[in-house]
Amino acid sequence: MTDILILVGTESGNAQMVADLLKDELGRQGHRAEVMNRGTAADAGFERRDVVLVCCATHGDGELPDNIIPLHDSLKATRPDLQHVRYGVIALGDQTYHDTFCFAGKAMDALFAELGAQRLGERLEIDACTQPLPDEEALEWLKEWATLL
Repeated sequence: MTDILILVGTESGNAQMVADLLKDELGRQGHRAEVMNRGTAADAGFERRDVVLVCCATHGDGELPDNIIPLHDSLKATRPDLQHVRYGVIALGDQTYHDTFCFAGKAMDALFAELGAQRLGERLEIDACTQPLPDEEALEWLKEWATLL
């Protein structure tokens, strides 16, 4: 059993829906998962975390969703050593915004890597135009990602 923190960045609720579904599925697989959709790095308690899953939508013209900005900014400011953390990323976006497609998820991915965390598997990028049901795509991705735990 693995203890997994799922960090959510959402504006319209799609990333939250995906995170809640993955929490339930991880629970069925015998893991403990907690969803956090507000707070700072201190609230996340990274010093006691081994595995983190970031589920983040891109808002507007490439911005982070409002609810994950405090976490992102506190990580940038405090720069904790996350070498002990393994993580995954699910980025939601819209390819009609070609230059900023999944930019928020990519930014969170880059930040975790910059802080020394080790990504498990490939980042999942979900396009709202071609994949209107992000939960189905995320569940399929989770099958492979969970084997890396």
